[in-house]
Amino acid sequence: MPRAIVCLLDSVGIGGAPDAAAYGDEGANTVGHIAEWAAAGKADRDGLRSGPLIVPNMDAMGLGAAIKLSTGILPPNLSDAPKGGRFGVGREVSKGKDTPSGHWEIAGVPVPFEWGYFPQTEPAFPPELIAEFLKRTGLPGILGDKHASGTTIIAELGEEHIRTGMPICYTSIDSVFQIAAHETHFGLDRLYEICKVAFELTEPLKIGRVIARPFIGETPETFKRTGNRRDFAISPPEPTLLDRNAEAGNQVFAIGKISDIYAGSGVTHKLKGTGIPQLFDRTLEAMEMAADGAFIMTNFVDFDSEYGHRRDVPGYAAALELFDARLPEIIAKLRHDDLLILTADHGNDPTWPGTDHTREQVPILAFSPALPPAEIGIRPTFADIGETIAAWLGLAPGRHGKSFL
Repeated sequence: MPRAIVCLLDSVGIGGAPDAAAYGDEGANTVGHIAEWAAAGKADRDGLRSGPLIVPNMDAMGLGAAIKLSTGILPPNLSDAPKGGRFGVGREVSKGKDTPSGHWEIAGVPVPFEWGYFPQTEPAFPPELIAEFLKRTGLPGILGDKHASGTTIIAELGEEHIRTGMPICYTSIDSVFQIAAHETHFGLDRLYEICKVAFELTEPLKIGRVIARPFIGETPETFKRTGNRRDFAISPPEPTLLDRNAEAGNQVFAIGKISDIYAGSGVTHKLKGTGIPQLFDRTLEAMEMAADGAFIMTNFVDFDSEYGHRRDVPGYAAALELFDARLPEIIAKLRHDDLLILTADHGNDPTWPGTDHTREQVPILAFSPALPPAEIGIRPTFADIGETIAAWLGLAPGRHGKSFL
């Protein structure tokens, strides 16, 4: 029996979403703009990288060709002549540009409702929500209560948090309630407990996730978020590809934050990792353990969290090049009937105004030694990815999407 591996490059969008203007993102193009900036020498950083974007392995799978199909423009130093596999473009039907929507739809379940969001005001959270949160947790108060970048607000309020014991609560344009607290001064288990309370209170508001953001350090210069992040997420409204494969008696490996995004549903093996190199290592380990019929899904979050939101073009370019340099390790481990898909859940153009996700189409790069090369066009829903994997694994078709095999 075959196996399937999805490497989800979080936020690696390729522009061209037809409804981008409704989100203020018309013209955003994450990979395309990074390639343009790199070719112009604007993605150089001493000791990190310089020159044009160099991603030959993803380009050979069709990255450049997919961007040209999505936007009509071939970025510098990329090719529109892939050397193998199938390439195309994914177009999201779910509303919004958030992590759960993209992931659920990729797994065959478009989001059928509108997410709840907090206004860009100070305070951002409803007073009655915070009052009940404090009542149920026994906390003396909260800090923040606004839209903010996670690293910025920890630098701003981390010392006051340590002194007062009040957690840092913040949100963004995404459907999230985030809580940052110090791993030792506040306690990791205690952070998880108050996040559970926040999730119970925000779920009726259709807030997609409550995210625990633990950090260490003693000063703004030394504060650093750790790999013990945990997402408390609303469950998908119907069985996803993960559920369907697990119910068929097969293994489902969730690597990185995948298990949290799907609220643990359908996951048989959960592997954690921090940073692109470690997440790559976990993926290779899963491939060693995976039996016939297994589905492996890894979220490479750093593209989004470390570089997209921070509008760090050199960092994002270097991360793409790092991923690309290690990609042959996965390809070398593929069995003859394994299917590898590279894709993304949304965009986060580091050249774009603001600090939030961008509404973009995503690459679909599929490779298997058993799969002849072809263009699959612009797919009308991310769910086509999930249905392709379902067909590859011999599962019955789902309600949404169509295989491009």
